[in-house]
Amino acid sequence: MAKLPFSFYQRDDVNALAISLLGKQLFTFVDGKLTAGIIVETEAYKGVDDKASHAYGGRFTDRTKVMYEPGGLSYVYLCYGIHHLFNVVTAQKGTPHAVLVRGLEPVIGIDVMLERRGMEQLKPNLTAGPGALAKAMGIDRRLNGLSLDGAEIWIEDAPEDWLPGTVVASHRVGVAYADDYAFLPWRYYLKGNKYVSKPRT
Repeated sequence: MAKLPFSFYQRDDVNALAISLLGKQLFTFVDGKLTAGIIVETEAYKGVDDKASHAYGGRFTDRTKVMYEPGGLSYVYLCYGIHHLFNVVTAQKGTPHAVLVRGLEPVIGIDVMLERRGMEQLKPNLTAGPGALAKAMGIDRRLNGLSLDGAEIWIEDAPEDWLPGTVVASHRVGVAYADDYAFLPWRYYLKGNKYVSKPRT
């Protein structure tokens, strides 16, 4: 399968893009090891207008500056000093939209993912949740700001025989600080997929 073109990422509607990422395949090639999974859960973050976004109000820091670049880059940050989280930078240069990838269905390199997560057998929690999937895929700050059509991290279309199912929209997770914006239905997941993080409301 071909890597997604930059035009895919540079659309203005971050919610539509978050939905269209469902079913795509995220690949990493880290420390000489290839892993891949199908994206089954995302969250949209709408830049300067979104109280839940790191770029709310035009915030521009060393951490957020990658969000202002043209869509098609990775945005990886450390959450609570513990978990790395992977985001897809979207929209045109100067518009800091991003999509957080929250759940993956493992496809390639499952043995590598298990080793990275310290697990012995495949269970949904291997890649359900943004921190878990980043660790399983070897994603950390080394991959921040990289092109999503590069050799270390990239996204492709889903396998031809993969059936995506029904998309559910619900409120985002862990953004209670964002007041009313915490209740916006900007989290999207594939109904019934066991690699979707909880809660599945």
